Amino acid sequence: MVTEIILGFLAAIAILTGFGGVRIVNQVERGIVFRFGRAQKEIRRPGVTFLIPVVDRLKKVNVQIVTMPVPTQEGITRDNVSVQVDAVAYFRVQDPLRAAVEVQNYLFAVEQVAQTSLRSIIGKSELDDLLSNREELNKGLALMIDSPALGWGIHIDRVEIKDVQLPESMKRSVARQAEAERERRARVITADGEFQAAQKLADASAIMAQTPSALQLRLLQTVVEVAAEKTSTLVMPLPVEVLRFFDRGGQGSAAREGSEESAGPVAAEKSVPPAQLPPPPDELTKILGLHETANRPDS
Repeated sequence: MVTEIILGFLAAIAILTGFGGVRIVNQVERGIVFRFGRAQKEIRRPGVTFLIPVVDRLKKVNVQIVTMPVPTQEGITRDNVSVQVDAVAYFRVQDPLRAAVEVQNYLFAVEQVAQTSLRSIIGKSELDDLLSNREELNKGLALMIDSPALGWGIHIDRVEIKDVQLPESMKRSVARQAEAERERRARVITADGEFQAAQKLADASAIMAQTPSALQLRLLQTVVEVAAEKTSTLVMPLPVEVLRFFDRGGQGSAAREGSEESAGPVAAEKSVPPAQLPPPPDELTKILGLHETANRPDS
């Protein structure tokens, strides 16, 4: 009777011990077995795994991609500008045995390496690179973090610089620089347009010089375009000599009409002397030239 009780007690202990040696490894984990404190090379895959009670100890390592934000680091760039930069690192465990044995806490270790590497990148780069050439900086930062992490069984997928915070004075300087650059481009474009317009006007003037009637046609076209506006008033300049020419022509006509009325039908048949007729249009230039000569003080 006593023997049966002892055997039953031992069987119960064996059953409890057997169930105590059963472990479950999740799909996103890998198991590292320490037997008498010594890590076994065999990595336990996802599923049910059996351990030797009291002898084995299982440590699970997550192999998912870890998204780790790198705290904001303040530094001075190579061109002596104080900035604050933060980043984010993406990595995963590639060798669970090394991650469990080679480093005490691989998450903390990667975070510290990322911070120091980020500060080093800030010191080696200029402000323009941090603002516009981030792809190269991201590659360099990932390489700096990946070098020590390979010995821990960690693979760095990528590192991204999230934000670059500038002092207020530097923000105003950058804004003024951008405004000056836009103003320079606007002036260059305006000058280029003026240059092209001057070239076209020079070509047009050469054509009009060869064909004088083109200038008159252009003047008439301009008059038509201005006259299309109902609210506009067009003022055409006219030389005074031309008005005097028409005035003398009108006075000559009035004199001829008076002489014809006084002389009767016979006098009307007589021809008017050539001196009383208005000069033909082609002599207008000569008259204007004589008038200018008469008005000179030395004439």
